[in-house]
Formats: sequence, structure tokens, C-alpha cells
Amino acid sequence: MGARKKSAPKRGSLAYTPRKRAKSLNPEIKTWPILHSDKPKLLGFSGYKAGMTHVYYVDEYKFSPYKGQEIFSAVTVVETPPLFMLGIVGYKIDSTSNSLKKAYTIISDNFPQEITRRIKTLVARNTSEKIQKMESMLEELSIIRMLVATQPIKAGIHKKKPEVFEIQIGGGRDIADRFSYAVELLGKEVEVDDVFSPGDVIDVISVTKGKGFQGPVKRWGIKLLSHKSRKARRKPGALGPWKPSATRYTVPLSGQTGFHRRTIYNVKVLDIRDPNEFDRQIPFHRYGIIKSKFLLLKGSVPGPAKRLIKMRYAIRPVKEEMKVPVKITYIDI
Repeated sequence: MGARKKSAPKRGSLAYTPRKRAKSLNPEIKTWPILHSDKPKLLGFSGYKAGMTHVYYVDEYKFSPYKGQEIFSAVTVVETPPLFMLGIVGYKIDSTSNSLKKAYTIISDNFPQEITRRIKTLVARNTSEKIQKMESMLEELSIIRMLVATQPIKAGIHKKKPEVFEIQIGGGRDIADRFSYAVELLGKEVEVDDVFSPGDVIDVISVTKGKGFQGPVKRWGIKLLSHKSRKARRKPGALGPWKPSATRYTVPLSGQTGFHRRTIYNVKVLDIRDPNEFDRQIPFHRYGIIKSKFLLLKGSVPGPAKRLIKMRYAIRPVKEEMKVPVKITYIDI
């Protein structure tokens, strides 16, 4: 056959290797941003992906060639029913392992019926005494997080079981300021507009659509071999060199495709809307009728309809002029 007559980069990115299934549909947010604010605040929120549509808005970005003009943008609709604040979790730094160690947990006295029916392990005991005890050990703590539960029964999806996870509290002058804010939230509901506002730039964490076990052509995007190829066309041309005598991980092979945990950085919140503002119901194909407040996120986010979408403040630097709210002139809903 002779040597290859051209050089080319490898097909398919190795940035997400290994391409294996996500551990859970409730992805963990591994890193939280640092919020510079005098007032403490929740650093994230969650919702359910309803679908996609499009909007027209006036471009106000001062460096844009379309400044002042009406432009088109695809948007993702994420319904965000209020989160219930189940508890408070305090963490301290373990110097031996250089990691966070859970130090103390407080659980609220009252739960909604949907949470107590579906999660049997949550038990509240002497909440007021636990608050006093945790307040006395604030000097040992470095991070305060809220234990929250979603309320899918208040969304358009036919689901009752809530997801339970933690959201970190940022901002404030010190740890005592963040703790007093957490005590105020305990046992209450928090709406999405208490955390985010139009114009904010956020990160989106979710699990992508699952596509099952696929071959290397679909999984890595390699080209088909010649029709005279021996045995198969939809395979790599070689499994690697003679030495080392082993198949390396860089060789494009078949395997799990999709259903991966992914993070999309710097997604802009174009608007936050309430379905009661519209004169009719807002249905979405394969989702249902939107019942709670929803976000309009610019572009696409991972996952199919009804999938849990977690959001946090952007962890990468964002220019201030990018955070300016836009004026939406038309929503295709």
C-alpha cells in the first residue's frame, strides 16, 4: 500500500476521555466560584430542560458589528420550580488530606409532603439546638452549603421524586454572615430570580443525551475506509504501532456514546419569565405545560427534555459589558 501521502490531525477530541456513562442524572458541581459581594447569596440553582425556541433581541454589546440592531438567537427554555431549603451543611478543611470534610449538618423541622413521602431517611431533631451548636463552632468551618430539594411536582413534568443536592453560599463579609443567611433560608422556598437576574453569565452542568454503544465512525468521526477494504469499512485503519505491543487509549474504537456529564461555560441568561405573564398556556413537545418561572438561556445546553439542569455563577472571567441585560422584542412561544 505504501506510506500515507498526507498528514492530518487525529479525528475526534481526546479532551473528554474516557467517554463513559455518567454516574448519576443528578451531576455533582465540583467547583464553586468566588463571589465578591457584601451580601451572602446562593451560588447556583437548578431546573428542568423544556426545549428550545428562538427570540429576537436588540444587541447592546458595544464591540458588536450589529450594535443597536435586532438580531436572532436560539434559546433554551429551562423551567425552574422553587427549591426547598432542607438543611445547612458546614465543612472544614482537613489539612492532612488537603480536602473538605463535612463537620456538621442541620435539617429543617418541616418538609413538604412530596419530600417526606419519597425520601424516608430525612429526620429532623432539635433544629434550634443544632443551630446554636453549629454557631458555636463557626471558627472551625470554612464553607457553608445549603442542602436543597427540587420540587418537580410544581413543574410541567410528570415526576414526584425530588433530587437532593448541595448549593454553596458565597459573598458576605465572613463565615458568620453566610451562616446567618443560611438560617434565614432554612425551611423556606427560594425562587430563581432570588439567585439569578437577566444578563447574568452562568455555567450549565448536565448529562448529555445517551446514544448507547456506537462504532468509531459515529463516536469519533473517522472516515469510512475504501470499498475494497478487508473485512470492514467502519473501523480504524490501524490499531497502533508494533511497539508498544498494546492498543493505546488514543485509538478510536467503539464504545459508550452520549450520557456524559458535561459543563457548558459562560451561557448568558437572556431573560427570566413567569408563565402567568402570558395570555395562554405554554406547552413544549415531550415535556408538558410550563407551570413555574423559566429561564431563557442563549444557545443550547446538554440533555434531552425533562433532564435536570444545574446552573452556577460563571467560574471563568467574564467582561462586565457582557453582563448587560438585553431587550427582547419577540419570543416564539
